[in-house]
Amino acid sequence: MSTIGKLATHHVGLNVTDLDRSLSFYGDVLGFDVLGEGKEDGSRFAFLGQGGSLVLTLWQQADDAYAPGRAGLHHLAFEAESLDHVRAAEAALTARGATFAYDGLVAHREGAASGGIFFHDPDGTRLEISVPKGAEELSAPSDSAPTCGFF
Repeated sequence: MSTIGKLATHHVGLNVTDLDRSLSFYGDVLGFDVLGEGKEDGSRFAFLGQGGSLVLTLWQQADDAYAPGRAGLHHLAFEAESLDHVRAAEAALTARGATFAYDGLVAHREGAASGGIFFHDPDGTRLEISVPKGAEELSAPSDSAPTCGFF
């Protein structure tokens, strides 16, 4: 172990172009609660979480949508409690008009126990909701690359 000890992800900060639109998406569709909001020098931000724990911070300071060809965040993955919860998220996202990388639930690779859905937020940020087990019957969209790699 390193001298700094074990690190765990505390929260993820995302730049967004429209905080109100993103709050609706992450709150109404994905079920995050607003834990706090603020404004400084005309810029707005919001802290989002579940069960009182901080998960995301949204920063309204982006001029353009997410660009997968730039260095930085590749995708943000959330772990669901079950495949039924992933299916419920898929239904809510479909009703909201979200764009998906693949049709339906897919495995992370052929024969993997893990899998889920891969989609985009209103700014095009790539997101995943998956489970670590129970997806053995799902097919994978690629034979050689991880499903979460190139969407």
